[in-house]
Amino acid sequence: MNVVVFGAGYVGLVTGAVLADLGHQVTLIDVNRAKVDRINRAEAPIFEFGLESLLQRVRNSHKLEATSNPSPAVSEAEIIFIAVGTPPQEDGSPNLDYVHQAAVTTGQHVNADRKYVIVNKATVPIGSANLVEMWIDDGFRQRWGESPTSDVFTVASNPEFLREGSAIHDTLYPDRIVLGSDHTWALERLAQLYRPILDQNFDPPSGLPRPSSITKIPLITTDQLSAEMIKYAANAFLSTKISFANEVANICERVGADITTVMSGIGLDTRIGSKFLNAGIGWGGSCFGKDLDALIYTALEYGYQPQLLESTRQVNSQQRRSVIKRLQEELKPVKGRRIAIWGLAFKPGTDDLRDAPALSVIQDLLHLNARVTVYDPVAMDNMQQQYPNWDIRYASSALQAIQGAHALLIMTEWDMFRQFSLEEIVGRLEMPIIIDGRNIFDPEEAKRLSIHYRGIGR
Repeated sequence: MNVVVFGAGYVGLVTGAVLADLGHQVTLIDVNRAKVDRINRAEAPIFEFGLESLLQRVRNSHKLEATSNPSPAVSEAEIIFIAVGTPPQEDGSPNLDYVHQAAVTTGQHVNADRKYVIVNKATVPIGSANLVEMWIDDGFRQRWGESPTSDVFTVASNPEFLREGSAIHDTLYPDRIVLGSDHTWALERLAQLYRPILDQNFDPPSGLPRPSSITKIPLITTDQLSAEMIKYAANAFLSTKISFANEVANICERVGADITTVMSGIGLDTRIGSKFLNAGIGWGGSCFGKDLDALIYTALEYGYQPQLLESTRQVNSQQRRSVIKRLQEELKPVKGRRIAIWGLAFKPGTDDLRDAPALSVIQDLLHLNARVTVYDPVAMDNMQQQYPNWDIRYASSALQAIQGAHALLIMTEWDMFRQFSLEEIVGRLEMPIIIDGRNIFDPEEAKRLSIHYRGIGR
């Protein structure tokens, strides 16, 4: 099929590259010319496992092209994905400016003698299908002077459930594929697009073998509103699960229980499951906070007070502040102290800094006049580019970052950090203080070495 994807960010780029690798002809459209040029050189503009080799493969096969010009790709497309960013605004509602631009552009370039499926791939507010249809109609009338007939296009919802760091794996081997449309022909066309994934009859790429447990992928077909709600509800539930673990962790600290044992114990209950129960300094990234805020905003818009969702957000905010509280309890005045931070990205496997807990902690430390030195294996270039005026030091290695520091804060659970022994770490610190925001070290071993070790819920 001929496929167009508006937006070459995490979702658009990975979705487009995977579809191209499955044999579809894909055109990525992005306003960022530098990003377009990098993709056409088969250079990944983001850090994502396996993405660069995938880009090289689909560029060599001429199945994927990036451009800033929507013509003629849009008019010749059968399926058009809108996968642009929807950043949160101050009131929690998503900013739909990029969606509006993509929708109007689509309307300006579709032809009246064809049938198009326009897919909301970006996470958009519930009910946005009608809004996108209106904007496409606006663009169509700008070009043709009249509205299109009802069978020229339809807007469908196909939410993504990708995890940064494993986005290609999640696209090829998803838990489910959700399609929302009021038109059977649109659902059939989208199901045909995803048929290789649904039937798992493609040859797995090198380095990403098919899990032995996967034979077919569940397909959920529903209406547009329900498909949109599935995305928001899924992320809200996962956010709530993490905040629940952190709430219990805070109680564990006060009564003397160990959160890792407690969560292992409840995670074995098949009604609960073990995933997303790791206590720590809270969640971050581009999805959880934004989607939770948007769902809260929608609920309030309809006169409903979503108390559980609001509490989920509040607990997460408190977890970040608790890092500074622990540090102050150990150091007393933080002013003038040298603080080392391991980890900047919001999670391992990515260089994404959006809503990363480390950023909140660094800002608090700078406000308290601490001297901050940071190390992250992949996210430091992004940090320097996005926050050039922050008064922080960048270390060339994890061990260099802690040399002479008064305390170490662990903010991202990169595997490389686990490889260092506590004895090796404490030998370089000026003071034996470790605030382990991800619970990657053994508190008993720390106690044996006389380290002032503060985990979360331990």
